Amino acid sequence: MKILRPISILMSCLMLTANAAAQISLTPPAADTPPAADKPAAKPKAKPPTVAKKPPAPAATAKPAPPVAAPVATVAPAPPPDDPNADLVYGAYQRGQYKTAFDLASKRAQDFSDPKAMTMLGELYANAMGVKRDYAKAADWYKRAADGGDREGMFALAMLRLGGRGGPVNREEAVKLLASSAKLGNPKAAYNLALLYLDGQTLPQDLKRAAELLRVAADAGNPEAQYALATFYKEGTGVPKDLDKAVRLLQAASLADNVDAEVEYAIALYNGTGTPKNEAAAVALLRKAAKQNSPIAQNRLARVLLSGQGATMDKVEALKWHIIAKTAGKGDPTLDEALATLSPEDRAKAQEGARIWLGNK
Repeated sequence: MKILRPISILMSCLMLTANAAAQISLTPPAADTPPAADKPAAKPKAKPPTVAKKPPAPAATAKPAPPVAAPVATVAPAPPPDDPNADLVYGAYQRGQYKTAFDLASKRAQDFSDPKAMTMLGELYANAMGVKRDYAKAADWYKRAADGGDREGMFALAMLRLGGRGGPVNREEAVKLLASSAKLGNPKAAYNLALLYLDGQTLPQDLKRAAELLRVAADAGNPEAQYALATFYKEGTGVPKDLDKAVRLLQAASLADNVDAEVEYAIALYNGTGTPKNEAAAVALLRKAAKQNSPIAQNRLARVLLSGQGATMDKVEALKWHIIAKTAGKGDPTLDEALATLSPEDRAKAQEGARIWLGNK
């Protein structure tokens, strides 16, 4: 079950504070200041749930966009550790034996009224695994699981209610389900509930409450929540401003492969902002994020390769990444001008490298 996408929602909500994807400027000494479009836009990727792969940072808008429920995705409910029969259900699911999982879960739901087996049946129906997709049946099983106290069932049903799948949109019920699931320690529920407090439409906007919920999810290891809370600490939104905490959260989220966090943590490392300066580590992280199709990372990597600070100067490679970022909408007139002096041969190499990269995406 996916959380609300952090790029589509987190980005729009965090416009309360600043541009969520490029809040620290990476300016190598040999390169000019980045274009104004990269600077923070005053004014809520705060995904969460979508973020994706990562689009260029949006411009600030007058009011945050409402959250959009993401498509139902697979997250298997954890089986009770002391029940070997339940483990058989989960094991079949993990191995992709969905029909077997369905049969075993059906028996457990019928014979033992097992809420986790009910959640499993909801997941199988919602994701067309071993059975034909049927959101109405998924919602029915999730409802039974939620009534039985299963936090994953509560969360899954909340997402269906937000998205209008298996029944009409019911935001009031979704909020209650998310709150109950979060109270039982579900970090995904806490994160999504935080987003609803951020957008100020389903619930009255409450940045302090949003921050509290993000902290619950972040402490449980949710990388989207860690990234969002880092932005809060960075801007002093709903919490006291604390750059050290922001950077630690960015580091944690980047270790969990959150691409937006990788970019911002790399920039912090490069500039020595809130953490000891480490250009080599920053460039390595920028390369990783660039290869994960982050246009901002691709742009910053091109600047570093052009300047030769923190990495060996390579203008051909710089132009390649510049072309790739520009194709994704991350233009940079400064790089256009700086790389215009390349020889026709070097330009051809860079263009070919970009063509191969874009063709293999």
